[in-house]
Amino acid sequence: MDEKQKKEMDEILGGIECPKDFKCYKSGFKELCKAQDFGLESFLVCLEDNKKCKFSYAVGSRYFCQCPLRSYIIKKLKK
Repeated sequence: MDEKQKKEMDEILGGIECPKDFKCYKSGFKELCKAQDFGLESFLVCLEDNKKCKFSYAVGSRYFCQCPLRSYIIKKLKK
């Protein structure tokens, strides 16, 4: 991760509350929930059973993730 990416991630971290205490970031991106980018700017397809995740919402039988940090990680860092 370069300095620009670090700064952008710090801005995201400062703007949200995470019920998992930013485990994805603190683990060096080793503990990431399973998600898939499907081309929309602020949304991912959630590939886990995250009915209790505050960033997850259902549309029909599919769940979508709105976590800005997870979105950044998958879209910019390709993880």
